[in-house]
Amino acid sequence: KFSMHVFQNILKPEYIRLDVPLMSKKRVFEQAGFLFEPVLGIARRAIFDAFLARERLGSTGLGSGIAIPHGRLVGLRETVGAFVRLQKPILFESPDGMPVDLLFLLLVCADSSAEHLQVLAALADVLSQENFRQQLRSAPTPEHVWQLFAKV
Repeated sequence: KFSMHVFQNILKPEYIRLDVPLMSKKRVFEQAGFLFEPVLGIARRAIFDAFLARERLGSTGLGSGIAIPHGRLVGLRETVGAFVRLQKPILFESPDGMPVDLLFLLLVCADSSAEHLQVLAALADVLSQENFRQQLRSAPTPEHVWQLFAKV
């Protein structure tokens, strides 16, 4: 089975935002640009475009209030992720029609395939657990969220 400690390598506490007041997918992708740009040194517009391009292929909403938006970026050296908990759920065209309030945003290297699919599968697996989602929704701090993912 895929080693879950990968979440510790991908998700850093500074990539976690709680109770963010965003009203649409586009605003989420813009926020991702602001979040990742200073750390990665990649233009926020390129980050926004990567998420938007993938989303145009079909919603990355999984159901149960969860989405895993992801994008490929040229020039990225390693897979990075951010976790965003929204103040109010937003429409995301999820299969169950439920709005989304928990997002794990993933950026992968343009030529990455197997690793990125493993990470997506591991994320989908852990986020499909009702108990884990409840813990994420009630976590008081970014550090607490990071600890939840670190323990998976």
